[in-house]
Amino acid sequence: MRITTAFAFESSVANLQKRQQALSMSQEQLTSGKRVLRASDDPAAAATAERALASGARAASQMRAVDASRQAMQLSESALGSAGEMLQQARELMISAGNGSYGDSDRKTIADALRGLRNDLLALANRSDGAGRYLFGGQGSDQPPLLDGPGGVAYTGTAGELQGAGGEGARLSVDGRAAWLQAPDSANPGATISIFDSLDRSINELLTPGRSSDQIAQTVREGLRGIDDGAGNLSSWRGRAGESLNRLDRLADRLSQTELDAERDQSDATDLDMVRALSEFQARKTGYDAALQTYSMVQRMTLFDYIR
Repeated sequence: MRITTAFAFESSVANLQKRQQALSMSQEQLTSGKRVLRASDDPAAAATAERALASGARAASQMRAVDASRQAMQLSESALGSAGEMLQQARELMISAGNGSYGDSDRKTIADALRGLRNDLLALANRSDGAGRYLFGGQGSDQPPLLDGPGGVAYTGTAGELQGAGGEGARLSVDGRAAWLQAPDSANPGATISIFDSLDRSINELLTPGRSSDQIAQTVREGLRGIDDGAGNLSSWRGRAGESLNRLDRLADRLSQTELDAERDQSDATDLDMVRALSEFQARKTGYDAALQTYSMVQRMTLFDYIR
């Protein structure tokens, strides 16, 4: 077999270029800290990293929804707790209204205090979460969901609950109609009662002058029943908000673990073993230096150098 001088030179240059390319790749990996820089470097690892990246992105998106739901449920739970305290004050006022020594002016003072609590409750029921949604807006409302009118408080939102994208239990609102206007009526099984209608009726009766002690006693009894039924219903909804917070905490823990797992999988697929990479870089550099020295000597070895 005959090997020409030109072929030897071309083969040497090609080998030098391969070594230089490998050395450059090692250097690029070391500076980036990644073993897989392009899909062509390792298609299987690149696919694994892409799946891990997508999984982490989904978990991060769900976590944002969970955070929004947690904020809404915390505000709702706090609002319902405040409402319970207000109803306790209203209950104490109703009890005091039954005092036999009180006259019409005294009961008017109590009625005015009850009206103030009633209006505070309405403002609480129309509280916003600060992000454009109403805590008790149900499935959505672009205006305060509970509207005060001549016929009493009416619900203008859409009944139900708005669910977030974070999964089961990631609620963004509470059904305001069920919470405030549909308390189970203890005196009429199967019927419901509105806490606002109950307070309005008690206030109007306390403002009516010249009523007998029996009539006043009946007003107190019915007012207390309405307040207790409403408070019990709000307490139940507060408990549901608390359960949602517990579920959200568990869901957040799972999503956090998913994000960590995705980061680990992505790292395992693409990150560089620095110790091994440094060793490979040094070996390739040594080989490349040796190849350069060899080529510099061989490329001068031609027939013309001897016959000159």
